[in-house]
Amino acid sequence: MSIAIPRGALVVSCQAREDNPLRGPAHMAAMARAAVQGGAAAIRAEGPADIAAIRAVVDVPVIGLRKRWEDGYEVYITPDFAAAREIAAAGAQIIALDATAHTRNGEPPAVLIARIKAELGLQVLADIAMLAEGQAAEAWGADYIATTLSGYTAETRDRAEGPDLDLVAALARRCRVPVVAEGRIDTPALLGRAFACGAHAVVVGTAITNPREITRKFRAFTPE
Repeated sequence: MSIAIPRGALVVSCQAREDNPLRGPAHMAAMARAAVQGGAAAIRAEGPADIAAIRAVVDVPVIGLRKRWEDGYEVYITPDFAAAREIAAAGAQIIALDATAHTRNGEPPAVLIARIKAELGLQVLADIAMLAEGQAAEAWGADYIATTLSGYTAETRDRAEGPDLDLVAALARRCRVPVVAEGRIDTPALLGRAFACGAHAVVVGTAITNPREITRKFRAFTPE
């Protein structure tokens, strides 16, 4: 299966939480169109409705995921095959999933990756937080390894300041599959550093697609 995300790609994450005024397929599709016009080579999106709306208006690969929070389970990014099948039906060409060893209400990541590739015929992007998790995901057949969860797991809370470029570099040295840098990359300079560390592609979300958070960042520097 050929690599769908080109080397040197800027991937823009078009997602909005439930309390965000931009929540909804129409807004996310417009955001994705604008991102592609600006040079994005792929889009990361959540949920069948948003994915279908985005696929209808852009011609770049869409990395799809399904978030499902459940009490007692830590994994919420595409936790099982039913979620993967749902976003595949909506048009995602690549399925993003949590490939950590945390508790989940679904198949183990090794089984889930194998099923997605065999039964859906799609590529898999494995979201991880640590080097060992990335190496395991590669062994299970993931097509891309992404640093998405570094800083967001109990084991990596101390990495929450800025992007985990050390992890990007370590994965790039030790993994054969493309490494995708994601998480807290909020300036062009940091994007450049991620590529210099060996990233195949870089995902930027909030700094491009969340006007509320961008405004808050600027507001912090205005006089009272």
